[in-house]
Amino acid sequence: MDVPKIFDSEYRFCEILWENEPVSSSELVKLCREKLEWKKSTTYTVIRRLSERGVLKSENAIVTSLISKEEVLSEESAAIVEKTFSGSLPGFIAAFIRKKDLTQQEIEEIQQIIDSHKE
Repeated sequence: MDVPKIFDSEYRFCEILWENEPVSSSELVKLCREKLEWKKSTTYTVIRRLSERGVLKSENAIVTSLISKEEVLSEESAAIVEKTFSGSLPGFIAAFIRKKDLTQQEIEEIQQIIDSHKE
């Protein structure tokens, strides 16, 4: 399934949804007012837009996601690698570690990920 593009403000909304789902739309309005300083109308507009794009569903005033945080992060990461590094994952990793020293634990975790994909 293709993951629809989720813009920055929508992503912040989705983080609230993922942390609280299933959640009533009225509770979501309250949470968005507290955490994002959104008006009620803004929250309902975002619910409608994301529902139309297949990101979430709202039935009987209960809102749930149709796409997981992991799916969104995976899609966004792949898009960044494709756009910025012509699809080269090694190029992305090389650029990333030039600015950040990896801990031994991070190196081991990355190695485990690589090893799991060899099989």
